[in-house]
Amino acid sequence: MEGGWPPEGGLLLCLAVSLLLQGRGDTFTINCSGFDQHGVDPAAFQAVFDRKAFRPVINYSVPTHVNISFTLSAILEVDAQLQLLTSFLWINLIWDNPFISWNPEECVNINKLTVSAENLWLPDIFIVESMDVNRAPPGLSAYVSSEGRINYDRPVRVTSICNLDIFYFPFDQQNCTFTFTSFLYTVDSMLLGMDKEVWEITDTSRDIIQTQGEWELLGINKATPQLSVGNNVYDQIMFYVAIRRRPRLYIINLLVPSGFLVAIDALSFFLPAESENRAPFKITLLLGYNVFLLMMNDLLPASGTPLISVYFALCLSLMVLSLLETIFITYLLNLATTRPPPVPPWLHSLLLHYTSPRKCCPTVTQKGNKGLGLTSTHLPGLKEPVELVGKVPASQEAELKGCPGPTRGQQEDEAQKQHLVSLWVQFSHMMDTLLFHLYLIFLVTFIITVVVLWNT
Repeated sequence: MEGGWPPEGGLLLCLAVSLLLQGRGDTFTINCSGFDQHGVDPAAFQAVFDRKAFRPVINYSVPTHVNISFTLSAILEVDAQLQLLTSFLWINLIWDNPFISWNPEECVNINKLTVSAENLWLPDIFIVESMDVNRAPPGLSAYVSSEGRINYDRPVRVTSICNLDIFYFPFDQQNCTFTFTSFLYTVDSMLLGMDKEVWEITDTSRDIIQTQGEWELLGINKATPQLSVGNNVYDQIMFYVAIRRRPRLYIINLLVPSGFLVAIDALSFFLPAESENRAPFKITLLLGYNVFLLMMNDLLPASGTPLISVYFALCLSLMVLSLLETIFITYLLNLATTRPPPVPPWLHSLLLHYTSPRKCCPTVTQKGNKGLGLTSTHLPGLKEPVELVGKVPASQEAELKGCPGPTRGQQEDEAQKQHLVSLWVQFSHMMDTLLFHLYLIFLVTFIITVVVLWNT
């Protein structure tokens, strides 16, 4: 028949139309002839393997949806000086390959296969904060389901930038970020999502985290902002990982010894002001505290100024002030017993007010010393007591013994000098008590302030 199709041409036309219709379908069914109980013939997936250089889509205007999740299995190191967090992640990527499909009932009931990852197209997902090369082990495989869903897991050691705030060390909490995105595909080609909820990622990470050392995982949150670079827009998922330092090591090795040394320094005020061991004792404590700081320096952050460094500096300053106070009181006592200057009127009035008897609460000074007088046995530099009240005058006693005694004027000068010495000694004790109270007030205020700051 003229103008008609020959039988061979009609057969070729039908075959071409069937191939075109198959190419426009949603899936490409894999022949199950290569499936058996002993494995799968690689030739059955050869057409898929040949396409691994291209994004697996039938229509290139449709973006590929990639679901991302991860498990934080270890916190290896937190470098405060370089502001780096080293962790170990199990990254999970899930996407669909429309060129993979088979009927499990026809393929010896095989629903899932493991395929070498190097034979498949893989999304170029990376962590923006990562400062190291990809350390994933080679030769990984991916699970491929009969519907064409690919599940790819890869373990990665990640060294990422983390903005660390060490002011509250060792009671600090850090918030680090893992941003997953593609460096090649824009939102027109790839969209990112999540196959798991954030709370599932957090619970799984807490259950399998391997390191029980310095850091613990508090929680994980997420955000999904898009990144604009010029005219290109990239999809990304940001995970905020909150971690907290376990302070037990630093409390035992830093705070407790420092607190003991400061407490001993405060108790050293109860040593008598006239004692010659008070100043050497404080100097020994000060040297011991400096040695302690040098030995514990390796436990402190190498950069920044944490609150604990301020705490140590103030403790050292308190011990220095305590030593200076002892030196000042020793100078006053030495001045009082060697060459006491005249007492100013305001100081005499102050001492009278300070040592005046009170009805309810007599002071320790009043109990130990009546009025303003002190026995010279408690004063440095005076070896023999001078008895002025209730005794026989020295001149009469000397006359009874047949020895010439001091004149009345000399006795009055000696009594006046002894009274002046007692006034300056009393003033020294009063200043010692006042400075001790100021020391305690400043110490308590400082400790409360530091504790409040650490709690916030």
